[in-house]
Amino acid sequence: MEISPNASPPVCKLLDYGKFRYEKQKKEKDTKKKQHVVQVKEIRLRPQISDHDLGTKLTRAAKFLQSGCKLKFTVMFRGRELANMGVGKTLLDRVVSILDDIAEVEKVPETEGRRMVLIMAPR
Repeated sequence: MEISPNASPPVCKLLDYGKFRYEKQKKEKDTKKKQHVVQVKEIRLRPQISDHDLGTKLTRAAKFLQSGCKLKFTVMFRGRELANMGVGKTLLDRVVSILDDIAEVEKVPETEGRRMVLIMAPR
């Protein structure tokens, strides 16, 4: 096996290739164990959501954030609600103000068709 091909003369080492592959796979497996995959949970809201329903969803959101997940808040608009997109913006601002002690805004609210999306990450 060639250790450093750019040196002059190139440095080589004799070894058992099967053992080399086995140890390489073992190292890759150990690095995968130490990796943490960040999950993105989605919470869907409607513009006319009641205060109690919003409180329930935000309690659940707080649990998700404390477990280390990112959150995607989606406000879905239907029909004539599209004319009042400001309602969705104020709703998302309310969500940010309630959760700002345990989460930070990663992506500001923006409109994607009939939906308005906000992404928050745990502090």
